[in-house]
Amino acid sequence: MSTLTVPRLLSSPIDDARHLHRAFKGFGSDKSAVINILAHRDAAQRALIQCEYRALYAEDLPRRLSSELSGNFETALLLWMHDPPGRDAMIVRQALRKDLLNLETAAEVICSRTSSQIQVFKQHYYAKYGVHLEHDIELRASGDHKKVNFSSPFFL
Repeated sequence: MSTLTVPRLLSSPIDDARHLHRAFKGFGSDKSAVINILAHRDAAQRALIQCEYRALYAEDLPRRLSSELSGNFETALLLWMHDPPGRDAMIVRQALRKDLLNLETAAEVICSRTSSQIQVFKQHYYAKYGVHLEHDIELRASGDHKKVNFSSPFFL
């Protein structure tokens, strides 16, 4: 027979910000506390926590996470702190960099999104980088990757 557990009530964003700040005190950081807070919040809740953290400590939470963490754990948490379209924009932009061109990653992000998600993601991309996604793909891609047609009905 299985056991059903009721999840505890989520704390407020201000309490989460305070708990995160405590997790950063001392030598190193309490990674399990950071995970327990951020893993049980959605993107909107994490955005509220970021606002409260900035208001309480006059410090950017992603910047603090970057200074406290390292490696793939840092990368994953920093990407997690963004809303999904913003995260997609960052991943694709990084994948399209000249020195680290990774067209498979860009294709995976683009091909795994719905048309409406792509539209929002393209808007975020342009707002963040000042260039259209289509332009960067045209500039940096080659072969079949260059054939992505953003004017097809799927992408509209």
